[in-house]
Amino acid sequence: MKRILLPAGGAVLATGLLATGLTGTSQAAARVAHDPMARNSSAAVSIASFWLASNGAALRSATQYTWDSKEVRKVVSKGGYTPDGRPGTTAPTGGTKAAGGQNVNLPKTVGKVFFVDAHGKFRWCSATSIQSNYRNLVATAGHCVYDTDSNKDTLDKWVFVPGYYQGKAPWGIYVGKQAFTHYDFDVYEDYDRDYAFVTVYNGITLQRVKPVSKRDYQRFTGPKRSWGGRYHLLVVKDAGRLGDNVGGQGFAWNQPTGKPVRTFGYPAAPHPDGDRPYSGVTPKHCYGKTTGKKLGASWLKIEEHVGLKCAVTPGYDGGPWLLNYSNGKRTGYVNGVTSTFADQDGNDRIDYITSPYFDGETASVYNAAKNVWSGKIVGPNGELYK
Repeated sequence: MKRILLPAGGAVLATGLLATGLTGTSQAAARVAHDPMARNSSAAVSIASFWLASNGAALRSATQYTWDSKEVRKVVSKGGYTPDGRPGTTAPTGGTKAAGGQNVNLPKTVGKVFFVDAHGKFRWCSATSIQSNYRNLVATAGHCVYDTDSNKDTLDKWVFVPGYYQGKAPWGIYVGKQAFTHYDFDVYEDYDRDYAFVTVYNGITLQRVKPVSKRDYQRFTGPKRSWGGRYHLLVVKDAGRLGDNVGGQGFAWNQPTGKPVRTFGYPAAPHPDGDRPYSGVTPKHCYGKTTGKKLGASWLKIEEHVGLKCAVTPGYDGGPWLLNYSNGKRTGYVNGVTSTFADQDGNDRIDYITSPYFDGETASVYNAAKNVWSGKIVGPNGELYK
């Protein structure tokens, strides 16, 4: 794989596997891997068209990115944490009420990321909008962005749908433009670094589907699809920037463990024993204190995860762990993302979730991503924006 590596400040260092990050900064510097997703508005329009066609049929048919049940095992405590620098935070923006129709205090920043996996299947993970300078950033798990099965860069046709609820996209869909993660996950699949930050283009919302002639279809440069010998334009509208529409959660690193967090996501897969209590249609949440000790799982190269008692199942992965969450504002500080699932009592049911510990190297990855601009996909009439 060919990678572009960035220092914490965001400047390009080199292309390839031998570049290193900056050192001597006030926080631990990480080697930041950066990969393009939809390289331009034309590619983004094609991806948006794929998911919007047939009234979002591809979105509705997607299934959770399922873990192998053999990997749901007991994690092992390995001692306490030593942060690699001073604790820090970035404040959230846009505290708002929960998404319409939801009956608990769920933030509308939370949603699903959809993509096509290495086997051509439509999949989803959970994710959240997170604060950035251009209000265009999504936080999720690294394995919900990078194709760890086939080792082929990023997952295909990647989009984020905030507030996804019963098949609806109330604030539009946002096509991924660039993915940022830690070099160790990108190259070595080290799950101690199983997090990613993705910049997204402005969202688009589907207004209607318009049947047209083949000639008009060929002339139109915006989202469109043809099927059964018929031609349709997807009349869409620019929805604006992600953070302007749903806000952005804050970010926290080098924080003490053993603190309360609230986690969110869309569980769907069965437990190892076959029981399936969740549909994946609506988001769920857990609340509790994180473990004060490091957790290890040798089969995924994990040595420094944080755990939380929570009986959710895959589909929840990628969802945020929010420190200092306010029920009134629906905002907090992303201090983890769901990475793995564990069965601590050995009864073939998931009762624990884990996250990488967010340290100064995580902050380096976040800082590289938060300063990158994205832009629009479509113009005022739904045409390709240039």
